[in-house]
Amino acid sequence: MSRESKLAKNTVILAIGTFLPKLASFVTLPILTGCLTREDYGIYDLIVVMCSLFLPAITLQIQTAAFRFLIDERKNRKEVNSIITNIMIFLVCVSAVGLLILFFCLYKIDMNLRLMICLYYMFDIVVNSFRQIVRGLSYNLKYSISAIISSVFQLVLVVLLVWYQKHGLMGSMIALATAECASAVYLLFSTKLYQYFDFKTLSLAQIKKMLAYSWPMVPNNMSMWVMRMSDRVVVTLFMGLTANAVYSVANKIPQLLNMAQNTFAMAWQENASIVSKDEDADRYYSDMFRTMFDCMAGLLGLIIAANPILFLILIRGDYDGAYIHIPILLMSMFFYSMSSFLGGIYVAYMKTKSVGITTMIAAVVNIVMDMALIHFIGLFAASCSTLLSFILLFLYRLIDVKKYVKLTYDKKHIAVMILIMTAECVLVSFRSTPLDCLNALLAIVFFFATNRALLQAFTKKAKGILVRKHE
Repeated sequence: MSRESKLAKNTVILAIGTFLPKLASFVTLPILTGCLTREDYGIYDLIVVMCSLFLPAITLQIQTAAFRFLIDERKNRKEVNSIITNIMIFLVCVSAVGLLILFFCLYKIDMNLRLMICLYYMFDIVVNSFRQIVRGLSYNLKYSISAIISSVFQLVLVVLLVWYQKHGLMGSMIALATAECASAVYLLFSTKLYQYFDFKTLSLAQIKKMLAYSWPMVPNNMSMWVMRMSDRVVVTLFMGLTANAVYSVANKIPQLLNMAQNTFAMAWQENASIVSKDEDADRYYSDMFRTMFDCMAGLLGLIIAANPILFLILIRGDYDGAYIHIPILLMSMFFYSMSSFLGGIYVAYMKTKSVGITTMIAAVVNIVMDMALIHFIGLFAASCSTLLSFILLFLYRLIDVKKYVKLTYDKKHIAVMILIMTAECVLVSFRSTPLDCLNALLAIVFFFATNRALLQAFTKKAKGILVRKHE
């Protein structure tokens, strides 16, 4: 199987694992915004957001080492046992301490809610670690099935506990914790991960080796959290939970683009790591950069064009103020997507320190702009600072990554594409039906024009599969 075919296959498989959780969040969004008070929804959002900070902070991101190290050692069962055992022992120890500290830090919150938050965080650590392991072992389909299980449990329990039985914030936390637990149990037994645990392979040297790779990812993830999530904390501190709820809702539709990016990024990291040893790696990375840029730009245009309809369907309650921020956040997600693509090259060459440094620089810009402008332009400080920080991250990595690969690209093409995307964002901001129709036409033409070669390749591949089936 060619590198491109393997990438396409893994992307499709992993798309299931990334699409359904996002779909579940979109389906439950009207229920949560409709059944929770704006204050409770603001708290719910902060709990979920803080989880993305809590996990890397206490685990030192050692689970990311599972994926990268297992790729190189898949055929060596003894080494696989050692990697998995040492990672899980380390995670059990640090998680126990971290969750105990978290429990006492939340002393002002109701006891039952505190316990449920800690359970949610614990299962989140476990399931994310298991998922990194199964991806490293090339069980991508089981990874996606685990995400399906999590999505179904979350969706069903939110409907039952929040919408039907009116358990509010507590019900939403039970839904999240149970969904993560069910997913972890599935992975444990479907892949028989317990068979890889071998306490004879415990090695402090192995743990140190993996931590040397993973710890630079901690400032990277925390910096990424600053860029993507600290806006909400700043908004909450200076404008209140209600404003945070509005800003949180504004981020929901841009997550559609992020969902597409996450799907590709997971498959790309594996391919990029394997290809890094090939002689034509530079050419391959350059070709994939152009393909990724055009594909994400085309998808951005389609989502922008669909924004007026998506907003009416998905958002319930008094959140009209969120609309104007969506085009800005969509552009932010585009630049984040391209930054993540370049980050995959860093991971391929195990240059995790470069990942952390580039992200930290952008994070500083984000938080400084947030704090400086929030008193003057309100929520626009959050959305605009996010956009600027991701633009800087993209440009910095685009230059910095050339230390490791000879990445080539067309600057004029990039500039023209960005201008078209900016025009689409401006048009949708007017909330005018004629302009929305014009935008839709522009988006469709733009998508097919920029991705013609990719669509032709997929069409040819699909025809080939159909012909073989009929033979």
